[in-house]
Amino acid sequence: MQQLQHAARALGWDGRLVPDVEVLGTRFTAVARIRQDVHQWRLHHGWGPELDPAWFKAWSEPEHHDQLPVAAVDLIGILVPVSKPSRALRACGMLLSLAPCAVVLPGQHQEDPLSMLELDYYGAGIVTTGPDDAGRLVLEPENRAAEFGSSMFGRWLLEVLYSRLLENPHITENA
Repeated sequence: MQQLQHAARALGWDGRLVPDVEVLGTRFTAVARIRQDVHQWRLHHGWGPELDPAWFKAWSEPEHHDQLPVAAVDLIGILVPVSKPSRALRACGMLLSLAPCAVVLPGQHQEDPLSMLELDYYGAGIVTTGPDDAGRLVLEPENRAAEFGSSMFGRWLLEVLYSRLLENPHITENA
């Protein structure tokens, strides 16, 4: 977990690390932050995290649009540990549509120019870390989420992260 903290700091991502999130066949660590104003409103109105994916079907039904809570979490970025650069694009893949995605490589990896070019093209980032290393930003990730627009899946993921942050107040703060 310390290597992921170093990676988030190297990227300038200030939030809480939510480990072991698994979606779309990929396990990653999310860097997220609770929006305190929205959280307080939701607490006051008894609107906790909505974890049932079927509930989000209501988004496509106009008569239910007045019943949607505002997202109480900002997804700052996604960190995916990989062992070598050739696995990086597959690791970020669909996650690039949700938030900036950066792969975290061991500090001793060999830089592969073709992999670096491919990651840069798709907007994925690279951070290297070692056991005592503070993390080194190799390639800045781009936020391509706006290009893909919002989705029910992305909104559901924010609810999952909201739930995890509330259930685990000891989740690592990256400050």
